[in-house]
Amino acid sequence: MSKFDQFKAKLRPGQTYRRAELAQWSTAVDRHLKEALQAGALTKLAGGLYYAPKETAFGKAPPQDDTLVATFLKGGPFLLASPNAYNALGVGTTQLHNKTVVYNHKRHGKFALGGRTYDFRMKPAFPKKLSREFLLVDLVSNLDQLGEDPREVLERVKDRLSSSDTARLTKAAQTYGSERAKKFFARALAEVGVQDAA
Repeated sequence: MSKFDQFKAKLRPGQTYRRAELAQWSTAVDRHLKEALQAGALTKLAGGLYYAPKETAFGKAPPQDDTLVATFLKGGPFLLASPNAYNALGVGTTQLHNKTVVYNHKRHGKFALGGRTYDFRMKPAFPKKLSREFLLVDLVSNLDQLGEDPREVLERVKDRLSSSDTARLTKAAQTYGSERAKKFFARALAEVGVQDAA
């Protein structure tokens, strides 16, 4: 078995790699990378980032978002989110957005990885997984980026509060919200509390 075949045998379909990881399997990593790219055993996603394609019945599958992001960030924690998730909250947002937001502690900015753009945002805190409460808070925090009428959306968010878990929502707003979101939810939840007491 040639050195290149040994190198290629280490690659797992569906896995993403940094150049530094691949270098541990080769004494001539640049040559082997070039050969792997030519042979289709690897595809380049970005500078220093590679993917071993996984064959499916429909052709080569793109890398999974979580695998790709974990490799790019050299691990977690991170949270993948999309503004499209707001549309399921029933607060009137309908636009479709072609981007994935990555909340994390390491990188900030937009990065093209494997032909897709990821919007990395450094945040001091974010949950392990998306919840309805987090999405409502995140929606209010990012209202100016959505292209919807902010006043209409905020009114609909207020309408939803009476059917929400107010304790969890209060905690989510305090833990994850922007200053604007914290103020909005503190005021809106206080109004709901007054109405509930009436």
